[in-house]
Amino acid sequence: MAVDLDEIDVQLLISLQEDADRTNVELARLVGLSPAATLHRVRRLKETGVIRVIRAELDPAAAGFPLQLYVTAALARHDPRSSRVFDDQIRALPQIIAAVNVAGETDYLLTVVARDVADLQTVLASLATRGGSRLVTYLRLAEVKPPSRLPLAPSAPARRQPRNRGLGETS
Repeated sequence: MAVDLDEIDVQLLISLQEDADRTNVELARLVGLSPAATLHRVRRLKETGVIRVIRAELDPAAAGFPLQLYVTAALARHDPRSSRVFDDQIRALPQIIAAVNVAGETDYLLTVVARDVADLQTVLASLATRGGSRLVTYLRLAEVKPPSRLPLAPSAPARRQPRNRGLGETS
């Protein structure tokens, strides 16, 4: 369920998406609140789950992972146990840096980094032995658009419903 966001919440979220390393004092200055009120707002946004985590975004190639791939995976079996085994294997492999379960022609879309082809082969073999039946790899050549900020806007205020006027009521 979506959380109601006002103008200040949106300003804070946009600022944190641009630079999550901003101090609370900088954020307070940007939104025109006291540091205490700003800290309270950011905490509320974390507690409600709007902010999942604040972290550094690394460049995989600069960090020693020149191979960056997307892997689609279909499961050999579609029962709860098979899904759980495969999900657990995805979570256990540190080279899989993102994974989503999808509907459509495939079951999973994985983002994988590897130091070399042997590292990638280890990941693919591990997935295949845990229920992955059709693994298709796509080598990432270039980033066309980096992960971007959410297009945030304040929540629309609740619209007031006019009262039903029955017979004999006047305005």
